[in-house]
Amino acid sequence: MAAAAAVSAALRAGAAAVARQDAAGRAALAAWAPLLGALGGLAAQMRAARRLAWAGSPLGAFGGLRARLWRKQRGAAEAALEQLGGRRAELRAVRDAVAAAVAAVLRLYEERAAELGLAAALRRGPRCPSLAEALEGLQDVERHYRHLYLESKLLLLRISCDRLEDMEALPQSWERILERHKPDVVQDALLKISLFLDNQ
Repeated sequence: MAAAAAVSAALRAGAAAVARQDAAGRAALAAWAPLLGALGGLAAQMRAARRLAWAGSPLGAFGGLRARLWRKQRGAAEAALEQLGGRRAELRAVRDAVAAAVAAVLRLYEERAAELGLAAALRRGPRCPSLAEALEGLQDVERHYRHLYLESKLLLLRISCDRLEDMEALPQSWERILERHKPDVVQDALLKISLFLDNQ
């Protein structure tokens, strides 16, 4: 019974840590869409400015306007990218904290697995998931944040003022990433753990 109590306590602590980090992760993710939208809008403006026949328009009378406009737009894009870098760091911190919380639970389970026994780990009830399912849910959460962070990092690495079409499509690219990494994974895992703990 001591092993079961220790594993339950570790699961409870791990779930609490995951829930806290998930709230921080959601806050960080919420800030991405407006910044990526701003970058997409800037890219559209920059492409329009490139296509404009400056010499044949009234703006042609203003010598360095085109270059000044480009510098200003590029500066705005770099500022938005800097903000996204900060949000990426927040997401990395969430990923690392979730990984540490999950690793702590799994380490304790491995230490007590022999004492606990396989039958106890696999035992489930009609409305109660097994310990194995609760642990699997935690691993799903860790994988969710690891993959989400990696894809967001790769997205930022691909952003360049030299590839304006890609930059303009950033909001859609971000939506596709979010579609692949739905937050339901976290809620499902926390529900499994809660049901398991309530039935101990």
